[in-house]
Amino acid sequence: MSDGLFDLPGVPAPARGGGSLADADHTAAPLAVRMRPRSLDELVGQQHLLAPGSPLRRLVEGDQPMSLLLWGPPGTGKTTIAAVVSHQTNRKFVELSAVTAGVKDVRQVIDGARRDLSRGTGTVETVLFIDEVHRFTKAQQDALLPGVENRWVTLVAATTENPFFSVISPLLSRSLLLTLESLTDDDIAVLLDRALADERGLNGEFELAEDARDHLLRMAGGDARRALTYLEAAAGGARAKHTGQQDDAEPALIDLETLETAVDRAAVRYDRAGDQHYDVASALIKSIRGSDVDAAMHYLARMIEAGEDPRFIARRLVISASEDIGMGDPTALGVAVAAAEAVQFIGMPEGRINLAQAVVALALAPKSNAVIMAVDAAIADVKAGKVGPVPPALRDAHYAGAKKLGHGSAYQYSHNDPRGVVPQQYAPDVIDGTDYYNPTRRGGEAAYADRVAAIRKILRDRK
Repeated sequence: MSDGLFDLPGVPAPARGGGSLADADHTAAPLAVRMRPRSLDELVGQQHLLAPGSPLRRLVEGDQPMSLLLWGPPGTGKTTIAAVVSHQTNRKFVELSAVTAGVKDVRQVIDGARRDLSRGTGTVETVLFIDEVHRFTKAQQDALLPGVENRWVTLVAATTENPFFSVISPLLSRSLLLTLESLTDDDIAVLLDRALADERGLNGEFELAEDARDHLLRMAGGDARRALTYLEAAAGGARAKHTGQQDDAEPALIDLETLETAVDRAAVRYDRAGDQHYDVASALIKSIRGSDVDAAMHYLARMIEAGEDPRFIARRLVISASEDIGMGDPTALGVAVAAAEAVQFIGMPEGRINLAQAVVALALAPKSNAVIMAVDAAIADVKAGKVGPVPPALRDAHYAGAKKLGHGSAYQYSHNDPRGVVPQQYAPDVIDGTDYYNPTRRGGEAAYADRVAAIRKILRDRK
């Protein structure tokens, strides 16, 4: 077997390697491993998967054989769910890492599971957990199919990437896809409190200061593993500071300074749920709008260091690309969308580079709000009731009786005119002649200003 293969204690093969599920009850294991829930009822978050009668409940509580594909961001409970499936169904648990395991390892596990089943009554079924299954090649994923299709193993595969692009269709169709969501700050807070008090965790030996808690929640970004890793590091620092004090019997305090030192990250003091969260986000967008690239970069850095969800930042940039730049530089939207997709694809901290590139491009682009002004003006007229009938020439003419009604009969085909534009009415009478889009003369929009003026002249020359 490769170094990527692990079994839980109590099953025939020995556990190997560090940080696997095999270490879940070991006192020297990382805090995030020790605090893994042992049942579905201990899971925090993912309530949409835990309702009575849900597929996951049926799998665990009814011990029904089915394979799972768990898709979600890091630290949302994919590995935990795999462990719960094994523990609560009393199945043998085997873990393969897609980073280190090969086809030979996959076939070895499946062959072993099939032999176990062939022994008849009293045999143990196998749960095969594969982390980062998107890293498996097509050949490796194909090797899983016989075991899944014949139910020789219960496959639980985890991925952070869209499985419709990264998992082969036959495997996807034979598995139940469960989508996990990022944990909320409230979810992370529950996990922190549990880790501080539980005997498997810090056993009441530490107290977490409020400002340190807030900073920890910001840095976690919905990732339970990250939150508990940072908490454990900070606890080590607090223990060192507390040792030798007269009040050693009292819980050691994990304050903001200790947390910062432990994770080597300065606290950017603003509350993500409060006014400063919106103030800094507003300042970023207004700096971009004002073309101050340096100020925009400063506010981007503050948001990153405060632990803002990078997807939130990316969404604001995508909006700014159309709201503040628009046709001044039509490529700005593509840059912002590409940055958002890149952040989703590679994650942080590398994603900060993509965000920074988008901020620079947007801040330095020619600005125009003509697009948002146009659509808002049109929406205002629609809300005011200016929704007259569609001109007869534009109405659908592809049905019986349309010709008798005159629908489409006077329509002029634009491509037949050498200019590509013909003088005919497109707008309802009630808004005919209204100019919603008023382009600026800044950047690339200057060319559109000339073109829209020429087109309007042709369209309205209907004498």
